[in-house]
Amino acid sequence: MLRIAGGFARSRSGSMMPLFFLMLVPIISAVGFSVDYTSAIQTRSNQQQALDAALLSITTMDTTSTLAQRQTALQDSFIANGGLGTATLNSFVAGTTTTPATGQASASFSMPTIFMKIARINSVPIAVASAVSKPPALVNATFKIAKVSGWWNKTMTLYGTQFGATAAKPLMSIEYTYNGFGDPKGYGTTNVYTITNNGGADIKTLVQSQVCATASVTTFTGLPADAILQTSGSRKYSTTCVNTMYPANGAGAAIDVSQMGGLSLQMYVPSGNPQYLKSDDASTSNRLYSGVDANSLVETATGTKVDIFGIVPCGVTSYQAWEDGGTTVPTPSSNADFFYSVTGKCDYNKRPSDTALTQ
Repeated sequence: MLRIAGGFARSRSGSMMPLFFLMLVPIISAVGFSVDYTSAIQTRSNQQQALDAALLSITTMDTTSTLAQRQTALQDSFIANGGLGTATLNSFVAGTTTTPATGQASASFSMPTIFMKIARINSVPIAVASAVSKPPALVNATFKIAKVSGWWNKTMTLYGTQFGATAAKPLMSIEYTYNGFGDPKGYGTTNVYTITNNGGADIKTLVQSQVCATASVTTFTGLPADAILQTSGSRKYSTTCVNTMYPANGAGAAIDVSQMGGLSLQMYVPSGNPQYLKSDDASTSNRLYSGVDANSLVETATGTKVDIFGIVPCGVTSYQAWEDGGTTVPTPSSNADFFYSVTGKCDYNKRPSDTALTQ
């Protein structure tokens, strides 16, 4: 017996397989843990993206929506965007005319493991959070004519594209007709209309009419204080304009733009070249002027498009003008032909582009 034991102790033969298998266990465990960890990182990224998209989506709901309704919409959107588990709307404040809307949400999911179960870790908790802020934005714009001139008839139209739509529809038009008197600047009649759509037909409602009459005069003495005075050689002209509002106490063409995802202006000049000048056309937008002061309008930089939402500030009156094509641009705003004011009202609205993720 002693001889057998000693022989076993002195033996140099045998297999390495048992030792190999013993070493293989921690190697497999390490690789497996790495696979589960990578999966957890990817799952967390997907969860974050799904929660961000879901929280952004509920900022476009009506202001009257309850927290419970937003919670349901948040969860539905979260799942639709590939989220797993439960998304919770922790808070949502719709905001006012001066304060931003804010929202906070979180989501949790217990991700099952595969290899970590060797260490009795059956799942890994995945938790993400998101927050948004949405400032008040334009919901109503009121257009009012100040002065229109020129020997060319022209029409300016405000177009709006509703959320989810692809085609823009007319919301307001300002139509000018030259009176043909022959004075240097030229004046005429301008009518401002709101436009509504009824069964596919555009219905126009007159809200302002400006009628300008021009006469030759021998002297500028004794004329009304608001008379527009012109001189051409030895000839003198006086133009007076009368504004009529409908109704009489009306402020102009008040346009509800709260349901609009996009706004653009178009000036149509039948005698011009080009005939169509558009705020969202980089080749013609430089004929549009804008500013917060009627005496310091700024010409749109050549080659840029104009966001009408961006040039109508909240709660104040801004000013815009168009050069109709008779004068080469760039040119001072005093050479423009179509002057009007725009008063903006801002509030919480459905425009998703105004929303920013803050967490």
